[in-house]
Amino acid sequence: MANIRKIENKSGTSYKITVAHGRDSNGKQLRHYLTWTPPAKMTERQTAKELNNIAVDFEQKIIKGFDADNRQKFADYADYVLSLKEREGKKHRTLERYRELLTRINPAIGHKKIIDIRPMHLNDFYKNLGESGIRIGSERATAKVDIAAMLKEQKLTRIRLAEMAQIAPATVTTAIQGKRVNKSVADALAGVLGRGTRDLFTIEANNEPLSVKTILEHHRLISTILKQAEIEMIVEYNAATKATPPKLPQQQEIESFQPEEIKAIRAALELEPLKWRVIVHLLLITGCRRGEVAGLQWSRIDWSKNQIKIDRALLYSRTKGVYEDTTKTSTTRFIKLPIETMQLLREYKMWYTELQLKNGDRWIKSDYLFVKDDGSEMHPDSITDYLGKFAERHGLPHINPHKFRHTHASLLIAKGVDVVTVSKRLGHAKVSTTSDIYSHAIQQADEGASECIADALLRDSSAG
Repeated sequence: MANIRKIENKSGTSYKITVAHGRDSNGKQLRHYLTWTPPAKMTERQTAKELNNIAVDFEQKIIKGFDADNRQKFADYADYVLSLKEREGKKHRTLERYRELLTRINPAIGHKKIIDIRPMHLNDFYKNLGESGIRIGSERATAKVDIAAMLKEQKLTRIRLAEMAQIAPATVTTAIQGKRVNKSVADALAGVLGRGTRDLFTIEANNEPLSVKTILEHHRLISTILKQAEIEMIVEYNAATKATPPKLPQQQEIESFQPEEIKAIRAALELEPLKWRVIVHLLLITGCRRGEVAGLQWSRIDWSKNQIKIDRALLYSRTKGVYEDTTKTSTTRFIKLPIETMQLLREYKMWYTELQLKNGDRWIKSDYLFVKDDGSEMHPDSITDYLGKFAERHGLPHINPHKFRHTHASLLIAKGVDVVTVSKRLGHAKVSTTSDIYSHAIQQADEGASECIADALLRDSSAG
């Protein structure tokens, strides 16, 4: 039976509820406490009734094993959950993203006790995220001087500038092209170049609201944290599962290259260095992710079976720099390659060996196919950077690496390859992921199959 003690002081009247249940390792009785303060306008009779309900509810939670008197704040518990995820082997970039999301979550609900968080608190937070001016570090910068000329003057390459500023090469290229970047990027670049940020960049506020996709990222992280609290019986239910986050707008059709665009890209590639021809060729032929191509190693090529093994990727993180990791879904897959691709790889192997011999002692030995001129590992963002400049040089539409992946999948589906096979080739964890992303292509293929059946079984080919 719960014990209730009335407490009166300068701040008003409150009640301390004590439940004795269980014993510690020394056999000492454990006591659990909860303090409740009635609303100011509540009558004495209403207070007594509500107090009894709260005491009974508190006692039942303790008996069932819920840590109902837990005083942990959300921010502290979130740190604990992230440490669990790290021990479980959650990928570094995922944990890094979680910490970025917490910079918005903690100011909103980080001070609240885990047990006090309700769906309405989360709904208010999601609403706030969708309002203008919510972006952290929302100032954007646009170069107002010729940064490329400054690099030439200071005898710096874009890659070297990126390394010194600790940002991705593709981001450096974006800034040099006069496109908007975060002010933090502008600060880093200006620091390396020895100039004031506002001497080199025009600064403006970015008041655009967060996208629905980003808001849902916040929601999913909160749900993950509260789910752990539910598992550990700190809360009775996960409040995020009862909240109402915004819904994603209807998925837009994925972008892939048209046949004439592929033809133009392949023609332009004939004028490019062999290394980049091979990289782009593999992006299109294998459907691999950018990091998987950058992380491909010679030991992963099976020359006798005409296939490559995809089990790792080269990635970039602001906190770790360039590093090697498993694939996005931590799976290993083998991809068969056509004879033309194997021949191109043999040609590239000869070029690679010549480059190695020319460098001599300067060569940094590694097993990676695609390296810098001295043999050191290539920054994965270099692929994105190259494709952007490649498109500009040849008057082609903007090209990003993932568009090759979409093209690869769409072509396979259009040719009647089943979704399970496509999913395995792409390295998706679930076939449903492939079905969701390429639903439009699948629907078109199904309509084509319907016409083929009709032609074969229902239509008289001799007519007319």
